[in-house]
Amino acid sequence: MAIFISDAIDSPPVVEVVAGVDTHADNHHVAVLTAMGARLGDLQVPATLAGYEQLAEFVRSFGVIRLIGIEATGSYGAGLARYLLASGIEIREVLRPRRAQRRQGKSDPIDAYAAAQQALAEPESLPVAKAGDGVVEQIRVLLTVRRSAIKARVAVIRQLKSLLVTAPETLRNRWSRLSEHALIDGLASTRPGTATDSVLTATAHALRRLARRYQYLTQEIVEFDDELRVLVDHAAPAMIATKGYGVITTATLLVTAGSNPERLRSEASFAALCGASPIPASSGKTTRHRLNRGGDRQANWALHQIALVRLSNDQRTKDYAARLQASGKSKKDIMRCLKRAVAREAFHLIVHPKPAPKTEDLRALRHRRGVTLAQAGINLGAEPARLSELERGKRPNADLAIAYRAWLTAV
Repeated sequence: MAIFISDAIDSPPVVEVVAGVDTHADNHHVAVLTAMGARLGDLQVPATLAGYEQLAEFVRSFGVIRLIGIEATGSYGAGLARYLLASGIEIREVLRPRRAQRRQGKSDPIDAYAAAQQALAEPESLPVAKAGDGVVEQIRVLLTVRRSAIKARVAVIRQLKSLLVTAPETLRNRWSRLSEHALIDGLASTRPGTATDSVLTATAHALRRLARRYQYLTQEIVEFDDELRVLVDHAAPAMIATKGYGVITTATLLVTAGSNPERLRSEASFAALCGASPIPASSGKTTRHRLNRGGDRQANWALHQIALVRLSNDQRTKDYAARLQASGKSKKDIMRCLKRAVAREAFHLIVHPKPAPKTEDLRALRHRRGVTLAQAGINLGAEPARLSELERGKRPNADLAIAYRAWLTAV
C-alpha cells in the first residue's frame, strides 16, 4: 500500500504588528502590539542611526510591520521618521495622549503603548508625516534662520531708536530726524572716541555697533533671499511664476505642504492646514462663517500677502471682490473668500504642478524684432525693468511671459 506524502508544507500565518514610538532628544521608546491589540513588548533605543536600526529590527522580530506611529515627527522624531520612510515602512504621526489617558500615569512605556494603540485604532485619521528631505527641507532650514534674522533686525532698530531718545543732546539733535536708511548708514560710518571717556562717546559707540549689526543682518537676509530664490525656482517653477506669488510666500507654502505633498488628501485639507477654511459662526437669525484661526499661521500669512497683491494689481481678483461686496460681504468675509481661493490654487500648483513658461529666448526674440524694452513695455502695459527681470529669469510671471511671447511673435 503506497503512502503519498505531500511536498507542500503549510507556511505559518503572517502576523501583522503595529508599533508606537515615544520620542525624546537622546532616546526613543518603542512598543509593539498585535493587530488585535495584544501587547508584545517594548524597548528603549538611543536616538542614533544604530538605535533606529535596532528599533526596526525589534519590531520586525514580532512579525510583519503594518504601521508605526511616531510622536513629534517634526522635532525629536524627525531622524527616525526619515530612516523608516527610507526603509519603506509606513508611518503616521500620532497626537499627544488625551487628558483622560493621562489618568493611568505617565512613563515612556505608557506613552509608547498609547501611541501604538492610537496608530492601531485610527490609522486613516492620523496625519501622514512629512518626509523631511529634499529641496523643501533645504528651503525650510533657510527660511527658519531668515525669520530669526528679521526678528533680530527689528529688535536692533527698535533698540537703536530707543537709545537715541535718551542719548545726549548732541547725538539726538544730529541723528533723530534722519530716515532709517540714512540713520543706519551715517551711524555705521562714525568714528567716535574711546568708549570709556564719557557718556557721549559710550553712547556713540553703542549706536555705531547697533547700526553695523543692522547692516550685517540686512546683508544676511539678502543672501538668504538669493538662495531661497534658486531653491524655489527649482522646487516650484510654475508656482513662483504665478501672479502674486513671491519667493518668501511660495517658500512658506512649500514648507507647509512638505517634501511629500501627496500626503495632502484634498484642497480642503490644505486650506484647513493653512487656517483658511471657513468655520460656521451662526447664531440665532445670523448665518455666517468666520476665518479659521487654527492651522499654520505662517502659511496663513502667505495666503494673506498673495491676496493683497492680487487685490492691488489683478483685475480678475478686483472684479471678484467687487461681486462679493455687492452681495453684502464684509471686508473680512471678502478676504476669507480670497484666501480660500488662493489656497485652492496653491494646492493644485503644489500637488499637480505644471511646467512654467520658458523665458530664456525672450531677449533674443526682442532683439530679432528690433524693439527696446521701453517700446515693449508701452505695448504690454508693463514696466521695462519688469520685462528685463522676466527676460533674465529674476522674477518669473507666467501671464506676462505668455503675453510677451505672443506680442514678440505676432506677425
